[in-house]
Amino acid sequence: MSYQSHYFKEVREAQRRSYSPYSNFKVGAYLKAKDGRTFYGTNVENAAYSMCICAERASLVAAISAGYQPGDFESITVTVDSEVPSSPCGECRQVLKELCDDDMPVYMTNHKGDMIESTVKELLPYGFSGKDLNK
Repeated sequence: MSYQSHYFKEVREAQRRSYSPYSNFKVGAYLKAKDGRTFYGTNVENAAYSMCICAERASLVAAISAGYQPGDFESITVTVDSEVPSSPCGECRQVLKELCDDDMPVYMTNHKGDMIESTVKELLPYGFSGKDLNK
């Protein structure tokens, strides 16, 4: 099975788990650790909109909760039901910067299987994280 079809199948499964009764904008994330373990994430909305949790952060929090550490991740794939792939929001970009290597691939897809490939650094080129505190 090709990379694209396997990751796309898995990220669509994550997306199906979305709790998005307010926006109806279902987002799924599929995070792969360097050791091969995978984590699903989905957006979870709340009537108090600022309390919503994005799929990307949900997958990273699940991995950290399972004992993984910053830098343990190989890639993340994100999908949305729109005509074009959507990138992670600013908050998610900051969390990716904190927990992932700058060169980690970020694959952004949509319901048609279109894909845009980027890296954490490309998404947040002048980002600041805990790694910068030790310099």
